[in-house]
Amino acid sequence: MRDEVASQIRAALKMLRLAIEACPDALWTRETDHNPTWVLAYHTLYFAHLYLSPSEEAFEPFERDVAGRPGFGKTDLGDWTKLTAKDVYTKANVLAYCDHIDGHVSELVRAAPFDGPSGFHWLPFSRGEAHLYNLRHIQHHAGQLAERLRQTSGVGSGWAFTG
Repeated sequence: MRDEVASQIRAALKMLRLAIEACPDALWTRETDHNPTWVLAYHTLYFAHLYLSPSEEAFEPFERDVAGRPGFGKTDLGDWTKLTAKDVYTKANVLAYCDHIDGHVSELVRAAPFDGPSGFHWLPFSRGEAHLYNLRHIQHHAGQLAERLRQTSGVGSGWAFTG
């Protein structure tokens, strides 16, 4: 079952990637959005990466300098409403993070037994269910981004059957 779960998580990441790639630059940073597209994309990847890890303590963030700011991938954006234009991650930055996660999905899915604890005190269920929770989280936000694309630019983002 591990291979199937990893494949579906990678498929969800692929769908998120397709939405990011299709996003027009003006929509990526549109200031009128309550939650800018780049924030949704980064948030989704950060938590996908975190929840793939066996635990919060075992989480190994993606460390990469972005526009001279160290620590890309190290933390969630927290209160993104206080971010400025210099804080924006480009599509290339976020796609690099997506590729990094995609390259580690299989090993991370295998890193802890499915019948063990989730590894996160705020997720009170098994590791196997945590993977399904993660999959739903990725798809939730990929769907948000796909709908935003369709509504604002008439662009579709595609479907992925497997990773």
